[in-house]
Amino acid sequence: MRILVTGGSGYTGGRLVALARKAGHDVTGTSHSTSVEGLVPLDVRDRAAVDLLLDELRPDAVVHTSYVQSDWAVTALGAAYVAAAAARTGARLVHVSSDAIFKGRPAPYTEADLPEPVYPYGAAKAAAETAVLAVHPDAAIARTSLIIGDDDSKQHQLALDMAAGRVGGVLFTDHIRHPIAVDDLAAALLELADGDFRGILNVAGPEPISRHELGVRVAAKHGVAADRVPGGSALERGFISPAEVRLDTTLAQSLLRTRLRGVTEVLA
Repeated sequence: MRILVTGGSGYTGGRLVALARKAGHDVTGTSHSTSVEGLVPLDVRDRAAVDLLLDELRPDAVVHTSYVQSDWAVTALGAAYVAAAAARTGARLVHVSSDAIFKGRPAPYTEADLPEPVYPYGAAKAAAETAVLAVHPDAAIARTSLIIGDDDSKQHQLALDMAAGRVGGVLFTDHIRHPIAVDDLAAALLELADGDFRGILNVAGPEPISRHELGVRVAAKHGVAADRVPGGSALERGFISPAEVRLDTTLAQSLLRTRLRGVTEVLA
């Protein structure tokens, strides 16, 4: 299978490129801000460049992992341009979305729940989903959560930096997420690229955990005491972002061959 992976220099995209190549697929990964050997340059904000690359490669499947939290054009417009080009060239599309699209609640979110973003990044991801569904109705949209697994993860890096005093702030005790191992996510995305599932699928770990407890677990793997990891309430600090965002992964666990592991197993 000929696969195009946007964001191939990122944590998830890089693992997916490596996994797909190991499986024998013909893989092209892209990079914008980083010069990485084996990847081709692409600015997903440039619609003409996106169209040209899809016309040249004619991939069987596109997995879109590119995003920049602070850049609406990359996250929202880029997704729209990639989806439109994939639809025009007849490529299967797997779009990676985020639990950031929700405002948070105690009850789990299913695939039927509509976005309710409360901050700019969530709004950009929600706009991306809307564009993908509009221009490529056969696409698969994988809604995921915090991505963990090893110290290349931003979540690992943040916890260790805070514990060491290299950065300020706290990890929120009242933010609940369903972290997923990067290798599990990459395997699930490859499986979706080679399948025919269409629509939204929650692809996350089965174990809910607070951002602070996740940081404590990461620190523990490095022999760092729990009291070195600063914690606090987002609500008390007036921080506007989703609080409890629990993703119901029942459908993914029934459809995917890939086993989605929980935090305890991943960080054991």
